[in-house]
Amino acid sequence: MVNKVSIKKFYLDKINKLIKNDELYYSKDKPKISDKEYDELKRSILNLEKQYIFLNHKNSPSKKVGFKPSKNFQKQKHMVPMLSLSNVFNKEDLINFEKKMKNYLDLSDRHSFEYSVEPKIDGISASLTYKNGVLVLGLSRGDGYEGEVITENLKTIKDIPKNITSKDFPSNIEIRGEVYIKKNDFESLKEKFANPRNAASGSLRQKESAETKKIPLMFIAYTFGLFENNKFNKQAEFLSYLKKWGFKTSKYNCVISNVDHLIKNHQSFEAKRYELDYDVDGLVYKINDLKLQKRLGFVGNAPRWAAAHKFSAASSFSKILNIEIQVGRTGALTPVAKVKPVNIGGVIVSNATLHNEDEIKKKDIRVGDIVKIERAGDVIPHVISVDLSKRSSNNLKFKFPDKCPSCGSKVEKEFNNQTKKFDAVKRCSSEGFSCEKIAIEKIKHFVSKEALNIDGLGKKVVEKFWEKNFIRYPQDIFKLDFKKIENLDGWGNQSVLNLKYSIDKSKKIYLNKFIFALGIRHIGQENAKLIAKHLQNIKNFIKIDKNYDFNSFTNIDGIGEIQITSIKKFFSIKENLNIVRDLSNYLNIQNEITNDSGKLKNLTFLITGKLIKMSRAEAKSVIEKNSGRILSSVSKKLDYLIVGDKPTSKKVNQAKDLGVKIINQTELINLLN
Repeated sequence: MVNKVSIKKFYLDKINKLIKNDELYYSKDKPKISDKEYDELKRSILNLEKQYIFLNHKNSPSKKVGFKPSKNFQKQKHMVPMLSLSNVFNKEDLINFEKKMKNYLDLSDRHSFEYSVEPKIDGISASLTYKNGVLVLGLSRGDGYEGEVITENLKTIKDIPKNITSKDFPSNIEIRGEVYIKKNDFESLKEKFANPRNAASGSLRQKESAETKKIPLMFIAYTFGLFENNKFNKQAEFLSYLKKWGFKTSKYNCVISNVDHLIKNHQSFEAKRYELDYDVDGLVYKINDLKLQKRLGFVGNAPRWAAAHKFSAASSFSKILNIEIQVGRTGALTPVAKVKPVNIGGVIVSNATLHNEDEIKKKDIRVGDIVKIERAGDVIPHVISVDLSKRSSNNLKFKFPDKCPSCGSKVEKEFNNQTKKFDAVKRCSSEGFSCEKIAIEKIKHFVSKEALNIDGLGKKVVEKFWEKNFIRYPQDIFKLDFKKIENLDGWGNQSVLNLKYSIDKSKKIYLNKFIFALGIRHIGQENAKLIAKHLQNIKNFIKIDKNYDFNSFTNIDGIGEIQITSIKKFFSIKENLNIVRDLSNYLNIQNEITNDSGKLKNLTFLITGKLIKMSRAEAKSVIEKNSGRILSSVSKKLDYLIVGDKPTSKKVNQAKDLGVKIINQTELINLLN
């Protein structure tokens, strides 16, 4: 069983580290970590989000790439966001990647996708807008939604055509690609820049294009953003035309079908990656059929139809010096191995997760053992195995605590009604804020970037304020004595003013963010949005107590029994009720913004049975994009029951009894058209 609290904690640590290094790299051109370290940090975050769907953060590379555009350049929004890619690392990941697409498109397991396979060059993404064949605008990726206008700097790159006279070149198109520096060319620049990627970034962000021109930058084109009147059917076809129009494309681009063939090609390419004259960190797989790409669309901040197949993980051996138990926000006890510092893939590792008690028993991990540690896409390094040949007779089996190391409460494993098994994770039985470690982690979550986002109130500051007895509950943040804070070491008038400003700014918050900030177990950002959309405003939310009719939550599509049980438990605790009501007095909690301009506005739908050439997920996505709402059961609130092949007779009969209109897939399409 995944220890969500610990995973989230380590995830946020990585996010904060990424934010700091993004600012140093993109905004100040003064990177402090190597290119490899940066890429591995980013990969660890993206892979974790892929592995654990409850993780989400507005500053994640899955939400943005880079840092907020510099004030030194004019900024402009991308017509089409420059989104990131999901990652795969092995055959199992690839099979799951394909399975999700087949399920979404309602295709059989036997269906074989055709992929455009392209090297993932480790450079800086840029977009080029052409009007009637003339390069009129060049943007950096920025944060993915807004980039820096660097047109003149991009024009200095010889690989980028400035005027294209081909008659078949689109009249309005945005070409996207990667700016990079060859390894040999970097040799003359390595005293100024940490690595080729930093050199490319720093060169593109020169204030004077004449300075950029001195740097031997290259550009490889690989896709399009805005494309009016696109008549291409295949990604590979588009790539061939890019070359015809004068753009440089990778000679390693190819079209491959079948997962086994993708794996074989990946192994072959990885073996020769160091022979290339530029840095690559994997291969990109894109569904070759552009019509399928359009149908698949996006999930979160990445396309469903593409993935980056990363290269192998790095590993090394080290000695376990100690095993510590950390207590997370939901009471989960997570064992962490403190290891003798070791260099793994260019990063010094001193901690490795042991996940849970069962994992320790299964691998028989003991203090003093020599263990193999791997760093791939995980949030922190993890122990793969023990070298038993080097085990000392003094290395005793680790005894997992039966009491919380923070408050002394009994620890227990919860029974999962779905799996009919006990969870692997042991949790502190203390409720509310009575356990110190849980309380501190709850407050850290409350002020975190994806919750209230209070700058200046980071983890260390929360711990310091707790130590000084300044805070015990989230609402205490809005009652802080700033005169006392100003007298603390490291604080002054300006830093206190900055903190006060951040706290005041955080008071205006949308309902979904507020719900997420409360840290209710099993209620992540997406679930918080669903609940907020259902309740609509804070007045309805604060009405919830132990006597509330939670049956209404069963109508929220995407909210299940586990989430409802967790919400019930949260509101059964008087302390939590008081916190919610107190916070509602301090905060300006905004109503949810709803899309009400679609053709299905104010209409509710439920689907039963199998649809034709369309999964339920795709149908739901289409309905919601057109302002319709999906319910999870038949009720008087339901407007339409969409019936496919082999529907549930109970739902059909209920709909008839309640006078709900029953339609088929064709009638749904007619509603949209």
